[in-house]
Amino acid sequence: MTQGVMSGAGCACQPVEAVTAETFARSWSGVSALAWRVPLLAWALLVVAWSGASFWGPPEMWFLYMTHWGLLFILLEMVFGVIVAAVKTPEKNPDEESGLPWYVRVYWLLYNITIPVAFLITIFYWCILKPASKNTHVNYAPNPVLDVMLHGVNSVAMLVELALSRHPSRLLDVVQPWVFASVYMFFTLIYFFAGGLDPWGNAFIYPVVDWSKPEQTAVVITLTGLFLTLMHLATIGLASLRDRLIRRCRRDSAGVYNEGFTA
Repeated sequence: MTQGVMSGAGCACQPVEAVTAETFARSWSGVSALAWRVPLLAWALLVVAWSGASFWGPPEMWFLYMTHWGLLFILLEMVFGVIVAAVKTPEKNPDEESGLPWYVRVYWLLYNITIPVAFLITIFYWCILKPASKNTHVNYAPNPVLDVMLHGVNSVAMLVELALSRHPSRLLDVVQPWVFASVYMFFTLIYFFAGGLDPWGNAFIYPVVDWSKPEQTAVVITLTGLFLTLMHLATIGLASLRDRLIRRCRRDSAGVYNEGFTA
């Protein structure tokens, strides 16, 4: 990536440095990303194991829920984040498509997905799903501490990753969390028509996404897609605010600057 270019949609209005593999391996302070990604990886491993051991239904049904998909993506994102921070990237033989090694590009893809999806899961759960489940016999939170870990601390972990990371977030990358959400929604549709049931014998995974009520489900999916877009915009805004504050504190006009909103 050339000097001063931050996005395929436009050029930076301030002097910036090229985004390289090293950009993904350190914080703005120069501290290795291992300082926060190793603890977050340990947290993700613990919660995945705890959630699997505490699951209320058959083990294979653990994979039905978007919360668990999001948790697995956090785990994968941290695994690749640790690899990116730990491996000294050779200057020769970069990936010809982007100039970044493949594992850095995979990490960046997972980063772009996990942050807005984590925010979506937290807000969707506490504001919509949990109130809706009170009118049914479905109980997604037999363990209240684990409930907070899955639907609250997940966003805190991703907020830490966002705040301490150095690389940019971009508007067009919204396609990546959209694809994640679309794959999950198609999965729920296929599961419904295949006659799949939830652990309590219901013909839905979530009561607000009930394909036997297609009009209601279509509205929920549309609103969820719009809200996921909003979460991606919030991620870009937080990244831009992070960079502005750091540049102001350092009184530094150079460096990587997030310009995700630049057209």
